[in-house]
Amino acid sequence: MAKLTAISRALEGHHRVCVGITVASDFAQRNEDAYDEVLELEAGDAGLEQQIREADWVVSVMNADLVFSALSQGRPVMLIDSLLAFWQLARTPTEIAETCRRMQLEGFADWRNHIAELSPHEQIYAAHVCATASVVQNFPGVPERVAELRALGAASPVLSGPIVDEFGLSGVEASEDEPLDLLINLGGFKNFLLDYDTHNQYLELISRWVPELVAARPELKRVAVCGGGYGGPRASEIRVRESTITFECMSQREFIAAVASARHYMLTPGLTAIHESIALGRFPLALPEEHYGHIANLDALRGTLFGRTGTRFKDLIEGYEVPPDDFAGTAAIVNHVEDVLNDDGAYRRFADRMGERIDTFVALSDADRDGGVAELRELLSGPSFSEILYEFIPAGVPDGRSAMQVSVP
Repeated sequence: MAKLTAISRALEGHHRVCVGITVASDFAQRNEDAYDEVLELEAGDAGLEQQIREADWVVSVMNADLVFSALSQGRPVMLIDSLLAFWQLARTPTEIAETCRRMQLEGFADWRNHIAELSPHEQIYAAHVCATASVVQNFPGVPERVAELRALGAASPVLSGPIVDEFGLSGVEASEDEPLDLLINLGGFKNFLLDYDTHNQYLELISRWVPELVAARPELKRVAVCGGGYGGPRASEIRVRESTITFECMSQREFIAAVASARHYMLTPGLTAIHESIALGRFPLALPEEHYGHIANLDALRGTLFGRTGTRFKDLIEGYEVPPDDFAGTAAIVNHVEDVLNDDGAYRRFADRMGERIDTFVALSDADRDGGVAELRELLSGPSFSEILYEFIPAGVPDGRSAMQVSVP
C-alpha cells in the first residue's frame, strides 16, 4: 500500500480510484489526500468489475488476479513489482510462458482456470509476461529476471529505482515536535498468514520487549512503534518511568517526517522501508524477520554494512531453523516466536542478544553510517520511478479528466 500510495501521488491530476478492503482500505483512508476515491470492494464484486471496465489504466501492485481481470476486459494494465527476484518458481519460465500463451489465444476469457495450475508466486511471474506494462524495482537478481522475461516475449518489464513517494521524500520537512529518540517500523504486518489478531506472535514479542528496552535505556524518552497492526482503535500509549511509548500507524508523510528526524531508527527489513530510509540518508538497524521474505531481503544484502549489522532470529534463538519457502518459512517463524514467548529462558536470551546488537549499532560512527547508506544507494539505484511511470501514463492535467486509475493492492 505504501507503494500504491506513492504511485497515486505521482499521478495527481488524474482521477485516481483506490479499491481494496481491510488493511488496504485502512491505509488508503489514512492517506486519503493521495486518492480521489477510496472504494471498499473485493475480488468478485460487480462494482470492482465496473471500475475496471471504466478505467483508462489499471494499476496493480503485485496482484496477479487484477492483471488478468483487466486483460479479460480489454483494459491496459500496469503491474508494479518490488519483489521480482524473490518469486519462487517450481515450473520453468518456458512452462509458465506456455500457460500465458494459451490464455492470450483465448482472450483471457478462462484465465481463472489457467492460473489455478500455477502457484501464487508463479501467477505473478505470469502476470509480468502478459501485462500491458510492468515496472520492477531494482534489487540483486532483478536485472537477470528482467532479461529472462524479455526473452519470453514479455512486453515491457522496465527496471526502476526505488518505488517510493519521491515527491514526499524530496520535500520532507522535519516535524515541529521534539524528535523521537527511537522509531520502530514494523510495516503493514499482514499477509497470507500474519494478521493483527491471529498469528500475531511477533507483535506480542515487540510489545513485551520494547518497554523492557526503554526501561534499560533511560535516554529513550520518546519512542514510537509504527505499523499497520496499530491502526485505528489498536493504537495505544504507555509510560515506562519517564518515557513514553506510542504504538500507532502514522500517515505516510507524517511517518516520512518522523524517519527524517528520529535519533535512532529500527525497521523490519521490508524493501520500501529500506528505500525510504536511505533516500533520507538515515542508516537503520534491521530488526528480526516477521516473515520469510525478510530473510531473503537481508540475505541478499549480507555483503553490506546494513546486512552485517542487521539482527536475525537465527542469531537470537537457539535451534532456529526455517525452510527456504515463503509459506512454510513464515509459518516456522511464527512457531519459533511463540516458543520464545512461552519460555522465559529463551526470551531472556533473545532480549540480551538484541541488547548486544543494539550496542554495536549505536557505536557506529557517523562516517560508518554515511558509508552504509552510500553502498545501499549504489546497489539499489535505478531510473526514477515517476519518470518511468509517465512514459506509460502521462502526468495528469489540472481538470483531472484525462484518466482514471483503478488500484487494487
